[in-house]
Amino acid sequence: MIAPLALLALLLAGPALGQPLPLPGLDGQSSRQPAQVAEAPWSSLVRVQSEAGGRCTGVLIAPDRVLTAAHCLVARQTRRMLQPGRVHVLAGYHRGAFRAQARVASLLVAPGFEAATSGPFGADWAVLRLTAPLAGPVLPLAGLPARGTPAMLGGWQQDRAHALLADTACSVLAQVVDGAGRLLVQHGCAGTRGVSGAPLLVRRGEGWAVAGIAVGAMREARGGLAVAVAGLPLME
Repeated sequence: MIAPLALLALLLAGPALGQPLPLPGLDGQSSRQPAQVAEAPWSSLVRVQSEAGGRCTGVLIAPDRVLTAAHCLVARQTRRMLQPGRVHVLAGYHRGAFRAQARVASLLVAPGFEAATSGPFGADWAVLRLTAPLAGPVLPLAGLPARGTPAMLGGWQQDRAHALLADTACSVLAQVVDGAGRLLVQHGCAGTRGVSGAPLLVRRGEGWAVAGIAVGAMREARGGLAVAVAGLPLME
């Protein structure tokens, strides 16, 4: 069983304000390492930014489609979905430089997602259609991963906002079904705010595929929750 939702935190990152608080999804161990944004599979990841100040991670699933977490697209003050034109993505981002960027033309938000509450977790996904395709590798989608499947998770996180950090030696802990029958994956990968929308990666042949999209983290432990991509209607 997944931990109670009260023990999970959303992973949207924003400007750091005031005294730093313990970051969710981490256990104090050095399980995250710098990842090379020019190398596969990390070259398929993009940094998702909004004019409202939030930032997350996403992944290219087509040259003009980015999969991310829906709560990354909610305006903090109004609790409404952002207008597409206020969101853009950066490919190959590292320390302020990037190889390409694109604005968002439209949003496909999961049925049942409520912007006012940024939930439920099982409906916390969205597809961004870009104004122009981004040059870069596209990652395929995987089926529902079994417990114990080796996994990786990486993104631009709050404590290292300008460099991509990844846990490359973690695994799937459990499969979860919520009250509406939506599939989720509990994982033991270290990741904190800013890794929302990042792909939970599993092996497919010699490469990698997207098994889920990170949406929540344990408040006081390593690991979190991802929406399983198996069966999702990701293309319009």
